[in-house]
Amino acid sequence: MMQKIQFPLAVKAVMIDLDGTMLDTVADLAVAVNLMLAKLGRGPLDETLVRNFVGKGIPNLVQRALVGRMEGEVDPDLFARALPVYLDCYESVNGRHTLMYPGVQAGLDVLKAAGFPLACVTNKSARFTLPLLRQMQLADYFAVVVSGDTLPKKKPDPLPLTHACKELGIAPREMLMIGDSLNDTIAARAAGCPVFCVPYGYNEGHDVRELDVDAIVETLLEATTLITKS
Repeated sequence: MMQKIQFPLAVKAVMIDLDGTMLDTVADLAVAVNLMLAKLGRGPLDETLVRNFVGKGIPNLVQRALVGRMEGEVDPDLFARALPVYLDCYESVNGRHTLMYPGVQAGLDVLKAAGFPLACVTNKSARFTLPLLRQMQLADYFAVVVSGDTLPKKKPDPLPLTHACKELGIAPREMLMIGDSLNDTIAARAAGCPVFCVPYGYNEGHDVRELDVDAIVETLLEATTLITKS
């Protein structure tokens, strides 16, 4: 349930999820999924279905794509063969169809102007995260980038968030997490960080209004109106 806190929320820094929060990358992910399936002799999946598969990293996306649903076991040999194929396919299209969500650029500009140190905390591997941030001209906003393979664990584990806090020298309670999914909220609560969610991202088909968050914000720009620099 949404916690009752006082606004504007005083924080010292902000960390932001990538896929589904700043960037709509589903088209790239879906193209890569169907390129992989074609190479494996399988038929394509609808982009809407792939959207629901996104949220727990590429291995989970590949497994779900192979079984065609959210849950289910895939033959280990098939998965071992499919994963590197997907990685190559995704690298070939990474950023090609990606769109920035409304309010992201403006929100980042406001946060930067206000002096908030920023971190990007994502489950996307560094192989794809860093080129995508550069391609979308977002890399210079972030003092810290924590990718899905930066550490031994990724969201919903709190480690990526606590690592970003340590890198910036800021206590978790003074570091706002902005995301779009259950992974972000679980990680934030476990780390001891306040958390906002946007309603338009990839929460595996579920409504973010059901999550334990401190605020639902329509855009990243709106989020800036609910915080103040402590």
